[in-house]
Amino acid sequence: MFESAKKESASIQKTEEPIPLDPEEIAAVLEYGGPFSQYFESYEHRPEQVEMLKAVTNALSTGNHLMVEAGTGVGKSFAYLVPAAYFAVQNHTRVVVSTNTINLQDQLIKKDIPNLKAALNLEVNATVMKGRGNYLCPRKLEYMRSHGPKDANEMRVLAKIMVWMLDNASGDRNELNLTGPTEREAWSRLSAEDDNCTTETCMGRMGGSCPFQRAKQAALNSHILIVNHALLLSDVASGSKVLPEYDYVIIDEAHHMESAVTGALSFRLTQNDLERMMKELGGSSAGILGRILTDLHSSLRPSDFGLLQQKIKRATDQAFRVEQLAKQFFMNLSDFIAIQREGQQASTYSWQMRIIPATRTLPGWDDIEMSWGQVGETMSLLLKTLDELYKGLGDLMSEGHDSVEDIMGNLSSLMRRMTEAEAAASGLMHKPSNELIYWVEVNPRGERLSLNAAPLRVGPLVQKHLWHEKASVIMASATMTTHGEFQYIRNTLSAEEVDTVSLGSPFDYESSTLLYVANDIPEPNVHGYQQALDKTIIATAKATGGRMLVLFTSYAALKKTAQAITGPLAREDIFVFEQGEGASPNALLESFKSTDRAVLLGTRSFWEGVDVPGDSLSVVFITKLPFDVPSDPIIAARSELYEDSFNEYYLPESILKFRQGFGRLIRSASDRGIVAILDRRVLTKQYGRLFLESLPPCTARQGAAAGLAKMAGQWLGL
Repeated sequence: MFESAKKESASIQKTEEPIPLDPEEIAAVLEYGGPFSQYFESYEHRPEQVEMLKAVTNALSTGNHLMVEAGTGVGKSFAYLVPAAYFAVQNHTRVVVSTNTINLQDQLIKKDIPNLKAALNLEVNATVMKGRGNYLCPRKLEYMRSHGPKDANEMRVLAKIMVWMLDNASGDRNELNLTGPTEREAWSRLSAEDDNCTTETCMGRMGGSCPFQRAKQAALNSHILIVNHALLLSDVASGSKVLPEYDYVIIDEAHHMESAVTGALSFRLTQNDLERMMKELGGSSAGILGRILTDLHSSLRPSDFGLLQQKIKRATDQAFRVEQLAKQFFMNLSDFIAIQREGQQASTYSWQMRIIPATRTLPGWDDIEMSWGQVGETMSLLLKTLDELYKGLGDLMSEGHDSVEDIMGNLSSLMRRMTEAEAAASGLMHKPSNELIYWVEVNPRGERLSLNAAPLRVGPLVQKHLWHEKASVIMASATMTTHGEFQYIRNTLSAEEVDTVSLGSPFDYESSTLLYVANDIPEPNVHGYQQALDKTIIATAKATGGRMLVLFTSYAALKKTAQAITGPLAREDIFVFEQGEGASPNALLESFKSTDRAVLLGTRSFWEGVDVPGDSLSVVFITKLPFDVPSDPIIAARSELYEDSFNEYYLPESILKFRQGFGRLIRSASDRGIVAILDRRVLTKQYGRLFLESLPPCTARQGAAAGLAKMAGQWLGL
């Protein structure tokens, strides 16, 4: 079904004393007359790219850490890939490259690295490795095929997989079109997310055809191993059990490190999560426990089977009790929250309440703690029973009952998730840590409650597992500085001793970019702002024929504008795409690119990563300065770490996001367009100039909002 793993070169070994590279020699690759200028048509020599390449070469060769800010158009990926490739090949070592987005991963592995290998005639092995949940497990697939799918979702996913495998042997879920959470859940029962999965069991049984083990083998043989931040950090958090050994790492899109670390170490638990786990466990006729009885019914002596039934009966009773107690706990929590929310207006957003020491003294909290105590205690008893069961299955397997191997993997994976859930929730309830942020969240409709935890600081983790453990860590991004300084990101990532380089963009913004600030529009949240904003967007879109990205800081504001502008622009044959209408951000962006006259309305995910070179995008509207919401539990808790939270935390965060938003416009040297700022606080507030000063020098104008349409038309020569 799957192709067997090909025998490749011996796995890449760790180098004791690396042989350094000569930065000048490596930089010669980029000179006119060098291999790049001969290979790439219309090659442009960029001094900033050369400088970055030398800095990266030096950091790898000397075993130093580096943070490099490189503006749009520098050609960051080649500036780090060229030295990484030469260094890894020369030293027979591995360099990990971590990205935040799949788009950049695809660009590196499908475009940049093949071009680099061809241009330099360099034999460098490169591969992408993903989390094991992304790979299909042939053992589980075989089990589902022989036992039959248990519901319509499994049936649908199984059918898709069988068709997909006729012409695809990768086993990577990204190439399978899974729709909706139910299909994704069915996939999780077929993926390689299994603690029991080892090279020995798989290779022995599947003849080398396991996609995850193939990916692992390819990673071992790679000079350049491409991962995403989430996988890099889960490797760090698990004590290096995920990725092969490495001493050198390049982290692109590094401005995401704080949120990536936060995500990797966060915890969330709902009543549904607990119910799903208990359902997966099942009982005497369903789930994992039911499968154990079915699989062993005919092969065990009646007396042994009777003992097994007793143990499964005990586990079933305990699981039922966990479910009942959890239901009661979440009801108690819901009642407690209802009292806290009394008199508050309903909202379209989730409602969040931080759990701080003062919360624990409120009337009713004691009952919640006691209620969870019962859940936690019963879960611990259940886990003890399951552990006994697991050991018993292990004994049976060693006696030759091979059929239990698959079920042991499923049971082990479920026990791990249950243990993590119990430990995290019991920590939140009974043993809170000063280094964690805790909160309760209720979704807008009010029917789903969750317990949440996230790390207060990410710096210590980055310091311990990256700065202190690795020979060279290189972080790169287009936005790392505020007020021209690296201080904010140094503080956030505990990077006090790290070398820094800041490089501008080779683009000529003065001739390509008109920065227009509307000086007569009401400030956001003041009466008349929304109407003035919508009017300005409509007039400008008519003048430019669409080709516009409008960036919002909230979905509610986006919806208001969408309702106001869609009709008037449709009459001008201009189509409005809005984020949140079911389509993924990527699909929305592709639709926008392929539509001649279009306006795209986006919130946070569109402030960065949007790459639309050419005429499809000529105007970017920044409707409001992107300050974080102060009531968000993570933001609120982290702001308390600063004496002057506005200037030391909210402002730098907002400036970094603002610079990302600005960067959506000019994506190539030939691009031309307008960035319009519709938040006059950049003019009226003392801090406003810091936003404007953070941008590259443009042709800047301020004037009436009503004058923007005419000026935009003139600037674009329409």
